[in-house]
Amino acid sequence: MSPPAATADEQLMRAYAAGDAHAFETLYDRHATRVWRYVLRSVHDPATADELAQDVWLRVATQAAGYAPRAGAEGRPVARFTTWLFTLARHRVVDHLRLRRPAASLDEPLADEQTLLDTLAAPSGFGPVRRIENRQQAAQLMAALDALPAAQRDAFLLQAEGGMSVAEIAAAAGVGLETAKSRLRYARAALRRALEDMA
Repeated sequence: MSPPAATADEQLMRAYAAGDAHAFETLYDRHATRVWRYVLRSVHDPATADELAQDVWLRVATQAAGYAPRAGAEGRPVARFTTWLFTLARHRVVDHLRLRRPAASLDEPLADEQTLLDTLAAPSGFGPVRRIENRQQAAQLMAALDALPAAQRDAFLLQAEGGMSVAEIAAAAGVGLETAKSRLRYARAALRRALEDMA
């Protein structure tokens, strides 16, 4: 029997670990786009993003048996599935960037004749992108995001795309809570200045 649409991610993951393939499909449908956008905005190449995102989902499948969210107060999970998922994605991106740091032009055509700037127009959890009205603004915002130190950009994308809390970002990055807060604060300030410059 298939799990209902409102089933929590953690329950779906446990169901998948117990052999319910539909539970994996539901998780994939819910989160694949956000994972791909996080990876794309980290590596700036759609083909590489496709490959890395596939690797992330392969890891979800192969590590399903070991997945176990910790229960907190009132039986709620302390570590949400999305925290675990985006931590896997972050590790895969970091591994990739350690091996090779590709440089991509914002205006270089991609496989489908789009550019990285065109991908910003897609629906996104990245709030400021929804307010961008033209390619010039998109280029300025993308440049501001790219100009952030890697740790700040990563923290910002984990929150924007992964919906992760500061504590979850700190855990995923292996840093203290105050460090994660500072990274987010500096990233938001820099992006806010970039948006103000566009006005």
